[in-house]
Amino acid sequence: MTTATGSEPSPAGEPGRDPLTPAQLGRVHLLGLAGVGVSAVARLLQAAGVPISGTDGKELPVLDEFRAAGAPVRVGYRAENLSSVEEETGEPITTIIASSIATAGNPEHDEAVRRGLRVLHRSEGLAAVMSGRRSVAVAGTHGKTTTSSMTTVLLEQAGLEPSFAVGATVAGLGVNAAAGGGEWFVAEADESDGSLLNYRPEVAVITNVEADHLDHHGTAEAVHQVFVDFTERILDGGELIICQDDDGARRLLAEVCPALARRGVTVTTYGSSAEADLRLGEHIEAAVGALGQRFVVTRAGNGEDSGVTAGTSGVPEHRESAEVQLAVPGRHNALNALAALAVGLRAGLDLHEGAQALEHFQGAARRFDHRGEHRGVRVYDDYAHHPTEVAAVLAAARSAVGEHGQVHAVFQPHLFSRTSLFAEEFAEALAAADTVAVLEIYPAREEPLPGVTSGLIADPLFARDDAPRGARMGREDAVRAVADAARSGDIVLTLGAGDVTALGPDLVEALRG
Repeated sequence: MTTATGSEPSPAGEPGRDPLTPAQLGRVHLLGLAGVGVSAVARLLQAAGVPISGTDGKELPVLDEFRAAGAPVRVGYRAENLSSVEEETGEPITTIIASSIATAGNPEHDEAVRRGLRVLHRSEGLAAVMSGRRSVAVAGTHGKTTTSSMTTVLLEQAGLEPSFAVGATVAGLGVNAAAGGGEWFVAEADESDGSLLNYRPEVAVITNVEADHLDHHGTAEAVHQVFVDFTERILDGGELIICQDDDGARRLLAEVCPALARRGVTVTTYGSSAEADLRLGEHIEAAVGALGQRFVVTRAGNGEDSGVTAGTSGVPEHRESAEVQLAVPGRHNALNALAALAVGLRAGLDLHEGAQALEHFQGAARRFDHRGEHRGVRVYDDYAHHPTEVAAVLAAARSAVGEHGQVHAVFQPHLFSRTSLFAEEFAEALAAADTVAVLEIYPAREEPLPGVTSGLIADPLFARDDAPRGARMGREDAVRAVADAARSGDIVLTLGAGDVTALGPDLVEALRG
């Protein structure tokens, strides 16, 4: 929450305090304005009538959007930018909202601290614009972006005009954040730095709980604890929507259920087991074009309640069913859709209304994102950067190509620390592809670690008895190798959270050649 005046912004904030309101922020200057998270907060602040300005280290197209709306924008961080903005606007800057990388050492951040200005983490700024709305915070190690996008589209198509802030552009809506006229606000809540603890949602969604971001949290136990703390942030009388198919989520639920029950928080579980309140039908089949799926979801109870009270036991009776037609593949996306449906039930929709609204979901940027097609080969890009995510995306691709097509993966490991921790698990996941090109590690924010290269993944992968074809190789070689191997009916995937996404157009062009 709000940090002490002139102090460092803490992503985890002070979980005992409630967020500020937009009216309390005064004039806001945002650091990292062009980033996906900070730009979302900036759009929402502008919509709320808060005067903003901002700086980014690079000149990027999104900055023109803010210039056009009258916001002073600076490129390149300089301490004097704060005074320059104040001279231009005739108003003092009251609040700084900073991205996770614009911290101590950033000239504008340091100048704000020197002046004693209020300095907030990006998530604290988002919490401020969420105040006064019925908020849904979507968390989990995997699936946050897709689930929050699905939830937004579902509520939008149902006529509820939600506000939203998602970590990717939502297909059909064209932006990653917007202020709607309705009472609901959907936000993606990030556990990577603990910033999900800055929100006070009416509804919390937890898709799964698994070890990741150990460079920040240190241990798997610490990751588990941040989700425990997140459930404590749910408003009294609110709702927890949680996936019962995930081992980590089940362990979490067993721990937090008594405390939630004491606060009147409803728990709704979803998954494929008979115990789930929203149950995924066993039969899922490709049905919508080449990639989609159709499945049945069944709801527990008599259709009058949105869930069951925390701490209830026994197997619920499932009485109400609806068929869901989804334009994206994969069992993981079917489960994500169930979470979105549960939010729709909380918002007052019936199961069939929610199912019909989900038919309009077309995906989110960098989540099985179609990049092009030539001679019958389809090229997709996906942000998958954890072994569980890689396995899910490859399984979805396998279901889409059927018995006769092949799946070709170009995988770029993300972070030295993650590669070191999960090398064997990545090799296991990638073995599901027919061919794999393993690129060098995308370092992002990290310095190299001795002995850690993408060979830690490639060596055990290609030593397997069931090894796919392929090798560890450079970007240009990977493009050529995949273009040579792919045939009509195949799918090509670029996988990773780094700049591997830029290879999608190159692969389509190579297929033309």
